[in-house]
Amino acid sequence: MQLSWLGQSCFKIQTKENNETITIVTDPYNKKIGLRAPSFETDIVTISHDHFDHNNHKSLRGSPYLINSAGEYDIKNICVQGVESYHDNKEGKERGINIIYRLEIENISISHLGDLGHVLNDKQLEVLVGTDILLLPVGGKFTIDAKTAAKIVGQIEPRIIIPMHYKIKGLSVDIDDEKKFIKELGLKPIEEDKLKITKNDLPQDVMELVVLKKQ
Repeated sequence: MQLSWLGQSCFKIQTKENNETITIVTDPYNKKIGLRAPSFETDIVTISHDHFDHNNHKSLRGSPYLINSAGEYDIKNICVQGVESYHDNKEGKERGINIIYRLEIENISISHLGDLGHVLNDKQLEVLVGTDILLLPVGGKFTIDAKTAAKIVGQIEPRIIIPMHYKIKGLSVDIDDEKKFIKELGLKPIEEDKLKITKNDLPQDVMELVVLKKQ
C-alpha cells in the first residue's frame, strides 16, 4: 500500500486487489485554498463534511464511489466504517457534523479524523480501537489544536501517526503549522515523501510520527 499526502486533509491511498490498482481519496479540496485541486482517476472517495476544502469530489476523474455519511461500506474489498463526530467542541452547534472514517486496506487499519473538533467519546473510540495508522488534524482554529491532538493520540494509541490539516506553503487557510504538535507529542518525526507500507512493516510496541511532504 502507498499513502501520499496532497495537503490539508486530502490523502491518496493506492492498493492492489486481484492485480487491479485501487485508488482511494480522502477529503479532496477546492483550489480556493491556494493549492491545486486533485484531479486523477479515483475509485473511492470519502468526505468528512461538506466544506469546500474537503468536499471537492467533482474534480476527481472516473466514476468514484462517494462515501459522505456514517455507516459501513464494502467497495472492491475495501472496508470502510464511518462514525459521526463534531466539527467543534459544542456538539456541532458552530460547525456541524464531521464523519470519522476507518478503512481496512491490506489488513492495515487507517483512521481519518476529518475536521474533528473535540476529544473522542466511547462510541467513537469503539470504532477506532486497534487503528494502525492515524491521520489527524493538528492546525487548530477550525479543528482540534496541537494539545488536543496529542490527547487523542493517547486515546487511540496507533502505531503510526500522520498529521494533516496544518499550514504549508501556498495554503491560504489561517491555521497553525505542525511544529506545535510535534513538540506536544514528544516524538522525533520521520520525514517521508510517501508512505509505502505492508502489515509486516508496522512498528511493534512503539509509536512512530511520520510527517509526509505534500505531493
